Amino acid sequence: MPAPRVDGRLGAGLLVGVALAAGVVVWLGDWRLGDDSAVYRAGALAFLHGDSLYGPERLSALPPWVSLPFIYPPAAALLFVPLAALPSGLVWGVVSAASLVSLAVVVRLCARRGTLPVAALTVCALALEPVWKTLVLGQINLILMALVVVDVLALASTRWAGVLTGVAAAVKLTPLIFVAHLFVTGRWRAGLRALGTFAGLQAVMFALTPRDSIRYWTGGGALGPNQWDGAHWIFNQSLGGLVHRATHDAPWSLIVALVIGAVIVAPAVWLVRRLHARRETLGALLVTAFVGLLVSPISWSHHWVWAVPLAVLLAVRRRWLWAGAVVALFGSCVVMLVPNGGDTEFNWGLGWSIPGNAYVLAAAFGILGLAMRECWTRRGLRARANPGAPGLSHTT
Repeated sequence: MPAPRVDGRLGAGLLVGVALAAGVVVWLGDWRLGDDSAVYRAGALAFLHGDSLYGPERLSALPPWVSLPFIYPPAAALLFVPLAALPSGLVWGVVSAASLVSLAVVVRLCARRGTLPVAALTVCALALEPVWKTLVLGQINLILMALVVVDVLALASTRWAGVLTGVAAAVKLTPLIFVAHLFVTGRWRAGLRALGTFAGLQAVMFALTPRDSIRYWTGGGALGPNQWDGAHWIFNQSLGGLVHRATHDAPWSLIVALVIGAVIVAPAVWLVRRLHARRETLGALLVTAFVGLLVSPISWSHHWVWAVPLAVLLAVRRRWLWAGAVVALFGSCVVMLVPNGGDTEFNWGLGWSIPGNAYVLAAAFGILGLAMRECWTRRGLRARANPGAPGLSHTT
């Protein structure tokens, strides 16, 4: 008798059910989870009530224990409107449920395996620091990642290609790098759709709330200098964070970080094009994702959820050692174990600086290493194809 097959919808339903049940418990118990999801709801309510999203005053719908500002583009408030219909305490459960489904979708698209392996990989992914921290905070990193992955991997040959990437960029500016990815890989129509979706949503908000839109895009709101306060904190795992820590928040830190980023971007773009030309679509996308995390002025540790598709890709290719290294790095919570806070990061020394910048160093050296290997592999193939060519033969 054949073993019964587990319906993928059942697994997804269980994930949603568990998250929603946890959300109800959190709501009834008045637990303080979901700071960021509370901000999403408060931003939506401020938009609906005609209040300022970026004014100096605190968003009125925030719980008393949350004091975070709304730092997202105006279009994000429009897309968060469905959360306004939910009680404050229940928003965390709904966002977490959507995040878990998004995680399962990403694993499914990257693993291309049956339901049981996907379910197991999804549960294992919960042990990674960026994943569980995203869930605790009620962040939308997993949802945005799923939008991009579905767009690039599943909708590439459809007329909708690029739209979900544009939506993701309209919620947070950092996914704009995936719009550039579409152009770099020669997918011009998808790139234009992404740009059109992004610009269209912002234009809608200029019509609905011109004051907030002008304030945001002229630097008077969340794009102002206050957004970069605390850039040296260990949980900012970007090149900017690394340089701010190394230079004790010197005013020229961001410029140095941009120069270092440019050194990494050049070979990364070449690598993305090479991988895409070989139809290694996921590999090319991951290079772009990690470049984006490196060059963004702020990349909090919970933004590094792209470790999940990376580990899955390595496991599918049976690169067990590298897959284990990725899981060990992001599951070790190393950035939570290093002394931090206040000015502590300025006094690390070399010993603490390596684990304290672990995500940044791993991504930077990984991208540069892959680019060098690709260059050597290409050179070797050319040498075998034309052994007599000057500079290619081992005997010259």
